[in-house]
Amino acid sequence: MSSAATFRQGIFQFAWARRAARWLDALPSVSLALEVSPNRVAAARWSRTGSLDAYAVESLPPGALIPSAVEVNIVNSAAVKAAVATACGRLRARDEDVAMILPDTVIRVFVQHFEEFPRSAEEAVPMLRWKLKKSVPFESDETLISFMRQAPRETGLEVVTALARLRIIREYESLAEGIGLFPGVVLSSSLAAISLLEDERPTLLARVSGSSLTTAIVRRGVLCGYRCTELPAHGANLTPQMLLEEIFPVAAYYQDTWQETIKAVRLAGLGPRLPEFIGPLENEFHCDMSSLLSSAVSQGLVKDYARPLVDRELEGLIGWMLQRG
Repeated sequence: MSSAATFRQGIFQFAWARRAARWLDALPSVSLALEVSPNRVAAARWSRTGSLDAYAVESLPPGALIPSAVEVNIVNSAAVKAAVATACGRLRARDEDVAMILPDTVIRVFVQHFEEFPRSAEEAVPMLRWKLKKSVPFESDETLISFMRQAPRETGLEVVTALARLRIIREYESLAEGIGLFPGVVLSSSLAAISLLEDERPTLLARVSGSSLTTAIVRRGVLCGYRCTELPAHGANLTPQMLLEEIFPVAAYYQDTWQETIKAVRLAGLGPRLPEFIGPLENEFHCDMSSLLSSAVSQGLVKDYARPLVDRELEGLIGWMLQRG
């Protein structure tokens, strides 16, 4: 079965390249990736040796794309299609598979504990649909779903589940199909960016994208917590206190459940305002605090050939590059 056919059956293929834990569904070796976000479209291609071959970034006009799990996302179809066509055209992308990296708001992610869990996907998917039907604002028969098993804190096992509304994913899929590409892989931007975390110690990622914040905690290859919320303000109006109030529930849940504190915090999406947030967050968490990309570069996770993507703060594309191995 082709990767595109697998996708159309609702199996999202995504993973972070941790040594201790992999997503169940193997990732195809797609050399082309397209990231669509509220303010820009970015495409990148990697060579057979894994180095960055070329990349392109095209800006979107304000309001052209408004990420949502439920409502229409692509408001200005002409502008978004033109940006996708221009970016992919600069990479001479045509008649090939593409990994599509979407805004976090589009894909809902849940981390759940089970004492017992079915071995087969045929039994697991219906059970997850039933269990999560009240947690998503759309009907189960129009839900795309994928899941992975991971090691539990104590007994049983943890299951990470990703859900999205079919017609919303089709909006993004049609962008690629319209220029002769085949969406073989779909994942959210922050799930791609998690690859950039060094997670031997409990590490919290706080990533701002437009008006949304994604908070995730990883520990030794395990996704321990995940939350995507709308911020009360964004851009110049976002304050460190606002960010702290959104991050705190995930951090508190982790500390109560795992009985240990966060040892590192990595921030992304704050741009030149990053120094304004470092101090207040250090006062709260009392741990190693830095930007996601600067930390990944200093640890050697990001090679020199990917520095152009670092300079443009394209952590989703860089994360996908690491996932390809």
